Amino acid sequence: MRKKILFVVTIMSFAFLAMAQKNTEFSKDNFPNDSKGLKEAKKAINNGDGFYQRGPQSYKLALDFYLKANEFNPNNAELNFKIGTCYLFSYTKSKAVPFLEKARELDANVDPRLNFMLARGYHLTLQWDKAIAEYNAFLKTLNPTELREINDEIQKRITECKSGKELVKKPVNVKIENVGPTINTSYPEYGEVISADESVMIFTSKRPTTLGGGKDPFLNEYFEDIYISNKKDGKWTEAQNIGKPVNDEKHNATAGLSLDGQTLYAYIDENNGDLYETHLKGDKWEEPKKIGGGVNTKFHESSASLSYDGKTLYFVSDRPGGIGDRDIYYCLKDPKDPKGGWGPAVNIGSTVNSPYGEEGIFAHPDGKTIYFSSQGFNSMGGYDIFKSTLGKNGKWSKPVNLGYPINTPDDDVFFVISASGKHGYYTSIRPDGFGDKDIYMITYLEEPKDTTKKMDSVKVAVVAQTTLLKGVITDAKTGNPLEATIEVVDNQKNEVIASFKSNSATGKYLISLPSGKNYGIAVKADGYLFHSENFDIPASSVYQEIEKNVALNKIEVGQKIILNNIFFDTAKSDLRTESTNELENLLKLMNDIATLKIEISGHTDNVGSAEYNQGLSEARAKAVVDYLTKKGVSKSRMVFKGYGFTQPIADNSTEEGRQLNRRTEFKILSK
Repeated sequence: MRKKILFVVTIMSFAFLAMAQKNTEFSKDNFPNDSKGLKEAKKAINNGDGFYQRGPQSYKLALDFYLKANEFNPNNAELNFKIGTCYLFSYTKSKAVPFLEKARELDANVDPRLNFMLARGYHLTLQWDKAIAEYNAFLKTLNPTELREINDEIQKRITECKSGKELVKKPVNVKIENVGPTINTSYPEYGEVISADESVMIFTSKRPTTLGGGKDPFLNEYFEDIYISNKKDGKWTEAQNIGKPVNDEKHNATAGLSLDGQTLYAYIDENNGDLYETHLKGDKWEEPKKIGGGVNTKFHESSASLSYDGKTLYFVSDRPGGIGDRDIYYCLKDPKDPKGGWGPAVNIGSTVNSPYGEEGIFAHPDGKTIYFSSQGFNSMGGYDIFKSTLGKNGKWSKPVNLGYPINTPDDDVFFVISASGKHGYYTSIRPDGFGDKDIYMITYLEEPKDTTKKMDSVKVAVVAQTTLLKGVITDAKTGNPLEATIEVVDNQKNEVIASFKSNSATGKYLISLPSGKNYGIAVKADGYLFHSENFDIPASSVYQEIEKNVALNKIEVGQKIILNNIFFDTAKSDLRTESTNELENLLKLMNDIATLKIEISGHTDNVGSAEYNQGLSEARAKAVVDYLTKKGVSKSRMVFKGYGFTQPIADNSTEEGRQLNRRTEFKILSK
């Protein structure tokens, strides 16, 4: 059963006809110098449809007029009530309480919603017990019909206060900082998404530089546009409008970003709100295309996040049949679709989706953690940020509240986190902001052993279990960047688990390797020999970044490559099953170029006698040739040789060097 939460605006307008019946103008005698201003305030709020029907900008306009009137007579109960109420709808909600308290001092019966407004004010300023008392007092003012309609909503808010009271007792050890004026302005900034290494940030803003300069007539705010900033020397560059074709004259907002920053998911305000994707080709973004499969419907879809392997797309939708108001869904890559389309949508389930609303889904590069915002669970008010972990049984864990001060009694949404887990980013309204919603960075800190230390002296916590592999792919001769395909293989399963492309203009690539697997990496480009790397990452490994630049050699006589994913047991020449995918890459090369002749060579370290190592290296090279022969490659196209330890490529005095020397290579003899 869907259980829809009643929003504050509903409560404020619900069944309180007394407000309309009361005189909403202030007498000219009370405010002889500002009757025009008061009429303008009423006009801004009413807009012809009754009180409390507009967005924050309308309340801000009204507030300006009311504050001016307050200069002439600060002791009018109704005026103080309206100022407090406008603040509750503004971006500075914490200022509401003094005006609402004064309204009650002047006239306890000034408005039937006074208890509720005070409760909201206390709730938003962490005054939990006062808020609970006022919520309960408000319930006593309702008639039976009103009580039936609103009781569940008020009880939920009381529960939020109780949750908040517990969460603030154990604040999490973080530092929260505004990301600064190169990104934030006096206009709203929100919906930030980042690349896994924090080198790129793309976000949404409503500022005068919006494409076309248009304003939303209802909200009196500029249309949403997407902006981009890059991190250079540890600082964010001046944000730029991402421009056409991503932005147009309508609302355009960020929804998600792939780990390498080359696929952007965007929200476009059509068909009740749909999700699109665009790819960075070189230095240009392509025309956004509506995401197919089960993602978009005639209902509202927002917030998308791609899994580390590119095979699962998580998103949020309010389509019928869900568990709450807005639910998290996912689609899997359709194996039957040669273009890699998405399959049907699947609800992620009642463990993660609450009976209320979810928003802002983000899948961490570790492949097992999701972050999202929810109005349910033990939220302290509005949307709180939660995380859930995928267990070995394939089930998601019960969501955990990220805690205070990350979460507040107001909405906390659009949380993303770097691959390292050091930094999170989210949208908030805080005292040190630039005037509206701003983007903030959260730094996770280790719990200090010495509690007398200043926060800034505490070390940054590193808890993520993933490896970021990044670098540049170039032509070995010219040094020019190449667009290449990077395949990630689970060597234990001999399964390609992910495939990515490097940027055609820069050659840059970035992939995430969650801990706990033996990975084979194959870099391929047309006309070039493939390049392989092996990364065996234990489950206990914490976050690390590995920079690996790859120079690909063209398929020419004399060129050779190391087959880094050919494996043998110690002192044996039998191919281990983990070698299969590498052997298949070599087989494909031989089949693609039917005239190619190659030498397979085996090499060892210098442990043991020369005779022993010579024999072992030759036997291992022969094992590779035998495999290819069984797969149909003519023996006449291959020779095998063992070189023992006569051709080292590293220092045999270290274990690392000896490991590099134990290798299998192939060389092109003719083509």
